[in-house]
Amino acid sequence: MSSQNDQSNKFSTTRRKLLMGIAALPAVPLLASAGLFSTPAMAQAPATSAVNTTGLAVTDTEVTVGILHSVTGTMAISETGSVQAEKLAIDQINAMGGVLGRKIKFIQEDGASDWPTFAEKAKKLLVNDKVAAIMGCWTSASRKAVLPVVEQYNGMLYYPTFYEGLEQSKNVIYTGQEATQQILAGLDWVAKTKNGKTFYLIGSDYIWPRTSMKIARKHIEGHLKDSSVVGEEYFPLGHTQFNSVINKIKLKKPDVIYAAVVGGSNVAFYKQLKAAGIDLNKQTLLTISVTEDEIDGIGGENIAGAYSSMKYFQSLDNPNNKEFVAAFKKMWGEKTVIGDVTQAAYLGPWLWKMTVEKAGSFDIDKIAAASAGIEFNKAPEGYVKIHDNHHLWSKARIGLALPDGQFKVVYETPDLIEPDPFPKGYQ
Repeated sequence: MSSQNDQSNKFSTTRRKLLMGIAALPAVPLLASAGLFSTPAMAQAPATSAVNTTGLAVTDTEVTVGILHSVTGTMAISETGSVQAEKLAIDQINAMGGVLGRKIKFIQEDGASDWPTFAEKAKKLLVNDKVAAIMGCWTSASRKAVLPVVEQYNGMLYYPTFYEGLEQSKNVIYTGQEATQQILAGLDWVAKTKNGKTFYLIGSDYIWPRTSMKIARKHIEGHLKDSSVVGEEYFPLGHTQFNSVINKIKLKKPDVIYAAVVGGSNVAFYKQLKAAGIDLNKQTLLTISVTEDEIDGIGGENIAGAYSSMKYFQSLDNPNNKEFVAAFKKMWGEKTVIGDVTQAAYLGPWLWKMTVEKAGSFDIDKIAAASAGIEFNKAPEGYVKIHDNHHLWSKARIGLALPDGQFKVVYETPDLIEPDPFPKGYQ
């Protein structure tokens, strides 16, 4: 096995390669992090017959879960961090004794940035492998493809990405933020602090950006005084030619460019903005799709000055986050970065563990019933709690992109925002 330094250098090179759809995940080293979190002592594991009445992959010593993300294709740049975070959480939980006295084993599948593949792999994990939970998906398109599968076969999906809302399921725990916690809060901030009146909306062409921009337009035109949308365009996943829309933006001169471009397309978009002479220190741009993971490929110098609306940034200054960042870098290399969705993915295994132990069972129906009210005080973002609607209470934050690829947090809501996946007037 190569040394940790060799793994760090290899991973840094790999992340750059992911921009071109090449994926390679390093082997998972064992991380002994037992001191990071407290857990009730488990003197003796309960009998399997008592905690697994529905035929899941649970033995006297192990429980199997699924990891389902894109590690190839255009979305690998964004989803690789989720895989890493979930494996870190699993290693930490196992170092503490596991879940109900059982170590977690994972089966990883590649969604390959293809929505039918996500559905196929989800069915394989649930029907063939009989996993006790799935940690997975990134895009709303992949989640929408997987949702009927987990509902049909009564699985439990822990979904980590900020998304458009307008969904709720017994079979999903949404560990990212929904629209009211990201889109509405971010637009209110940019209108107030940057005097944003005119907006140009640009996104990738699938469910999440289109629905998010529909919500954004309703908020801009219906709730922000004297504000309007002066342009709105969408581009296929993996698109790399943005010069035409950039010329339109230059002609329209919007107060705010509001962006929901995802995956590898971000690299071309921000580099072409800079090449066209658009200085993001002067032209306000607010993104709801770029985290530290994407900037690792974009290059900090190409996006410095832009703002991002997220609930988590790697630079958050709290004890939980310092421990998390240190453990993440120890496992995956000092040069790795951590974005919003990566942190939300890390929450999944922990919330599942706590819910299983509250329910005293791996059975999906019992976990679904026990989820509301679960609190994670050691969350890197600070604190999370599962709502009755299976979303998380979260803060909204605005980060300013810096040349070094990190964000400076310039705003956060004083209180947690209650999740409201079906906001009145935005459906």
